Amino acid sequence: MAITRILFVCTGNTCRSPMAEGLCRMMAKREGLSLEVRSAGVTAHDGAPVSRHSEEILHKKGAGEGMGTSRYLRKEEIRWADLILTMTMFHKQQVIAAHPDAVEKVYTLKEYTMDDPFRLGVLEERAALQSELELKKSLGQPITTEERERLVRLHLAAPDFDIADPFGGSKRDYEETAHEIEEALARLISRLKAGA
Repeated sequence: MAITRILFVCTGNTCRSPMAEGLCRMMAKREGLSLEVRSAGVTAHDGAPVSRHSEEILHKKGAGEGMGTSRYLRKEEIRWADLILTMTMFHKQQVIAAHPDAVEKVYTLKEYTMDDPFRLGVLEERAALQSELELKKSLGQPITTEERERLVRLHLAAPDFDIADPFGGSKRDYEETAHEIEEALARLISRLKAGA
């Protein structure tokens, strides 16, 4: 299925997800991709303004067009989206817990755009080992010290898929977050173009 509608999700929908929405809309337009982009927050209050620093950054980058106010994440947005990209693993877990039928289309932004084969291998190995150990536990089989240590090493080697929350921070904090989002969005746009 072609991805044409993307929903970005963070906490209050005033900092990270509006930046991702505005930047993605601008980058897609620049690359000739036809995308509809929205954002929402898992604990947002409808109608709150985008944070001042986020707004300034978006306008400076030419990505302030179509910027609205915060929106609470509702079932309608979940149904609307072809792809839901959250800013953290915790947001991903919250979306899946509230909307389990959407599990196949929910990722963190950094997880979905990960293109490092080594790190992807670490994630696959960790998932396989976790499944194996859960099965052993449910069957009452012992888990060895080596297995526990291997799982710890895999956890430590796994990439961090969270984008830091700049809320309440300095403009520099917001700029660093915007840069992190932009890097992931560049990979997203490349991936969508390759699939188009």
